Amino acid sequence: MSSVRILVGTRKGAFILTSDGKRAKWEISGPHFAGWEVYHVKGSPVDPNRLYASQSSGWFGQVMQRSDDGGKTWNAVGNAFNYNGATGTHQWYDGTPHPWEFKRVWHLEPSLTDPDTVYAGVEDAALFRSTDGGQTWNELAGLRTHGSRSQWAPGAGGMGLHTILIDPSQPERIYIAISSAGVFRTDDAGKTWRPMNRGLKSQYIPDPNAEVGFCVHRIAMHPSRPNVLFMQLHWDVMRSDNAGESWHEVSGNLPTDFGFPIEVHAHEPETIYVVPIKSDSEHYPPEGKLRVYRSRTGGNDWEPLTNGLPQSDCYVNVLRDATSVDTLDECGIYFGTTGGQVYASPDGGDHWSAIVRDFPPVVSVEVQTFS
Repeated sequence: MSSVRILVGTRKGAFILTSDGKRAKWEISGPHFAGWEVYHVKGSPVDPNRLYASQSSGWFGQVMQRSDDGGKTWNAVGNAFNYNGATGTHQWYDGTPHPWEFKRVWHLEPSLTDPDTVYAGVEDAALFRSTDGGQTWNELAGLRTHGSRSQWAPGAGGMGLHTILIDPSQPERIYIAISSAGVFRTDDAGKTWRPMNRGLKSQYIPDPNAEVGFCVHRIAMHPSRPNVLFMQLHWDVMRSDNAGESWHEVSGNLPTDFGFPIEVHAHEPETIYVVPIKSDSEHYPPEGKLRVYRSRTGGNDWEPLTNGLPQSDCYVNVLRDATSVDTLDECGIYFGTTGGQVYASPDGGDHWSAIVRDFPPVVSVEVQTFS
């Protein structure tokens, strides 16, 4: 019998939702780390019991958590992040006279092959890796010391490294996205990095040939086609067919091309999902109608998915890490809102229902599928 586990990070703790393959009834565990911001919770793709969580608060700073029993119990790990006793900051001793400070871990990405290896993207933007289950960490310093660093700038939510994609066909190739710097790619497991932003445009960057400085909200790929990438930019939905070397716009007939998340169907590499919101100053659905948009053609042609979603007086937002998919035969799509709802569609977006309605504001949603 198949089952699904949803890992939900919120402003006031983490929750774990479980169901069988029918995805009709859900059991809820939590809140874990009640009262703390949990920016991200993600499970290892090779060990169903191994979970990682980013727990933080303005007073106590950043704590890394690991579970080895599917979230029943947790242990704080990662003291090597060198919490310095000041609220909300961390010192990383990188060999320079003055330690470098960062604020929080935005995104966790476990290895595709080893449950003890996990990557962490932090604010201000840098990338760390642990190979011992989060106990100790090393910075992949080639990114933070990249020659373009002086041209990076924080977006409205900070300068967070918020997306990490590992190429399953060549694991030494990793993509990261930073707001507001852009997409970078390494082909040597993090030693060196190249900007991957050709074709992106921004009204705030007068140089049409600028390599960095772009406010990328999210990137996604299908594991069967790792050279094809999709992007939700600050404005515009974008696509790359050459591993990020160049991008072209696929916003097509969307009502607005501003939004945060972008997701790919588990079995249909040309089927993608976005959640448009009105603008960069009005973070709610156009006309107060919550609509997920689906393209079955890899962009340009989009259809609104509304069955079961509120179509009046809805003013929530869906953040960049708050969508996910399962891998059951009929792919399930999930997303959480800043209003505390978690919605699920067991049929690829055709029909939706709210699993929960009264969580704290949802920051992240990740899904695990078990047979």
